[in-house]
Formats: sequence, structure tokens, C-alpha cells
Amino acid sequence: MRNRAEVDATLQTAKLNPAELLPVVHCLSFGPQASAAECRLLQLEPGLCAELEAGRSLVIRGEKDEQAVLCSKDKTYDMKIADTSNMLLFIPGCKTPEQLNVDQPSCNIIHSQIAGFSNNYWELRRCRPKLKKLRKLLMEDPYEGPDSRKDQSLTFSKYTTEDLFSLIQASEEEILHQLQVIDACKIEGYWRILEFDYEMKLLNHVTQLIDSESWSLSKVPLRTCLEELGSLEPTEMIEHILLSYGRKYIDDAGDVYFEMHEDKICRAIAQMLLQNAVKFNLSEFQEVWQQSVPEGMTTRLNQLKGLALVDKSSRPETIFLLKVEDLPEDNQERFNSLFSIREKWTEEDITPYIQDLCAEKQTVGALLTKYARSSMQNGVKVYNSRRPIS
Repeated sequence: MRNRAEVDATLQTAKLNPAELLPVVHCLSFGPQASAAECRLLQLEPGLCAELEAGRSLVIRGEKDEQAVLCSKDKTYDMKIADTSNMLLFIPGCKTPEQLNVDQPSCNIIHSQIAGFSNNYWELRRCRPKLKKLRKLLMEDPYEGPDSRKDQSLTFSKYTTEDLFSLIQASEEEILHQLQVIDACKIEGYWRILEFDYEMKLLNHVTQLIDSESWSLSKVPLRTCLEELGSLEPTEMIEHILLSYGRKYIDDAGDVYFEMHEDKICRAIAQMLLQNAVKFNLSEFQEVWQQSVPEGMTTRLNQLKGLALVDKSSRPETIFLLKVEDLPEDNQERFNSLFSIREKWTEEDITPYIQDLCAEKQTVGALLTKYARSSMQNGVKVYNSRRPIS
């Protein structure tokens, strides 16, 4: 171990003035177990440091064929290795200059052993949660109702909350929020998505009851719905469809009511009409659509954003099903897919299909600048691919 005389001699050789340095000296040596293979460094923003200091956990998620992400309780981060030209040393008990007492005697020498070292560290960058897989897993076996033979067998895929936390690359809060967005429900402890035809059957029961009872769409009583429809379907499914297509509230008397969402109901009925047609004459579709929705509701094309696309270049104009959830999750793949469907897009038409790709504080305009080229066509700005589409 070095003594003070050896330290002073080293300072002199290096032409350093001891008066300009702190009096305490760290003498470093490699410990017997020091290794680069045993150590990993992770650079954390202050918010994530605070999470760990508060006793909460950070979780790394991803299967073998996926790029790992790190998740806090409510956020998701990409993990990338950043190389550094300076060797980073791990020294247990090492004190920073701020922690050292400048009044300590000048002969004070601290001998420290290096436990490990590294030439890189994990860098985190906030990213969108990778949630497309959630719907894909739940759609492996959608719930077709209590009488379904498939459900009575033991072969269908089942996913609990913990299963989804381990399989989906997103934070717990982001996963739970997305389960609400896709109208998933828990059945016997497992998360399920309703098969679309069964969902429409349930919605039809509710809308027919509303019509027969002449209820206001803003005041649909839960208790009466369960009493009247309970003999047709499980009450849990009736309440679930009301939660999916309405807003629950309690009046002054303590009774539970639902305010039905006109746009969401109209959108679901449009999907039902479009799902079996390659293309639909637009004017005929609009007429049939308006006739199909409950009385008192008004259909509008802007209810179909991210669900269907109007082809104004065809004569007559047509409409066809194009669901945003069926498109790739990767940015470049999403744009490639969209430009293979249509060569040129207006910003109004393409926005519903790329809005979910926007990162934090990113705009649709910024995405279009990066992945598309703009031009003018008949006085309207349109966007096409920056690269050839095969």
C-alpha cells in the first residue's frame, strides 16, 4: 500500500500542486474478484432514481426475440448500450469530493479496492409501450358467450393479470389502461375480449330494450337492464357491454344509470356492416348505416376515424374497413403498409392511422416529415413514401 511520501512523489512527477487538491487521497487497487463480466451499469433519470430510493421496483421485460425494455410503475423505456472511452470503475464505499471533509489531516490516505469495471452502460430512452401484443394474445380465443363449446373445453389460451405483466412490454399502469381501451373483461379470473358477433348481440339486446322502453340515451337504468335481459345473457356481460358503450353514473337517489356513447355505438354498427364487404358504395353505406343505428342517433363519417377509409378517387366513391389496430406497430413498417394501400395521402386521412405512433411531445407533422415526402396535388398537400414500396 502506498504511503504519503509515495503519493507526494507521484504528484510531483505529474507536476500537480498539492495545494490545489483536496488533502485526502484515494489509493485504488483491483480486488481479487474484479471483473467486467459481473457488472452492469444503468443510467437513470432523477424520477427513476426516486422510484428506487422509495423502495419501488424497476422491471426489465421482453422475451428472447424481443428488444428489452425497462418499466417503472407507469412508464416504459428502451434500453440501449452506450460505449464510453473512459473505463468506469465500481468502488464500494467510494466518497465523492463533496462527501470528503476538507479539514481532514493532509496525511489521510483511503485505500479502496475496485470491485469491477465496465466500458459501457445501459442508456434509457422513454418509448411507447408495446401494446399490440396484448390484443393479439387475447384474440387467440375471444369469448363467444357462456354456451360456447370452445369455452367449455380446457384448451383455450388463458391469461391472468400477472401473465400479461410478464408477457407485455409495458408498465403495469399502461397495460391496465390498455385493457380498458380494448374493452377486455375478467371472466373467472382470466382476461378476455368478446368475440365481435357476440359483442354485437349483447349491444343489440341493450339498444332494443332502450327503444322498447323509450328511455333517454343519457339515462339507461342498470337495474332494469339486468332484470329484463338477465334471462337472455349473464348479468356480468350485460353490465360489461353497458360499461363498454356508456358512462356509468349514480343519480341523487343512489340509482345507477348509464349515458350511452353515440359515437362508439355508431362506430361498432359501421364495423359490423363493413366487415363482410371488400368495398361498399359510400352513399349506399351511409343510408344503410343510418337506418341500422338506434333511433335518435346520428351517423357521421368522422366517427369512423382509424376504422374505415373513404376512396374519393373511385366513381362512385367507396368505403372499406381499415382498422388501425391491424397495422404494424413499428413506425417504418406502418408507413410502408399505409403507402402500399394508397400511394398518396392527405394529412387528414393518414392522421388517424399514425397518431398512436407519436412519442412524447412528438406531432403527426414531425412523423410525416421523417417518414414521408410532401407534394401538391390539385392544390392539396399530399404525402407519399420516401422509399420505393414493393
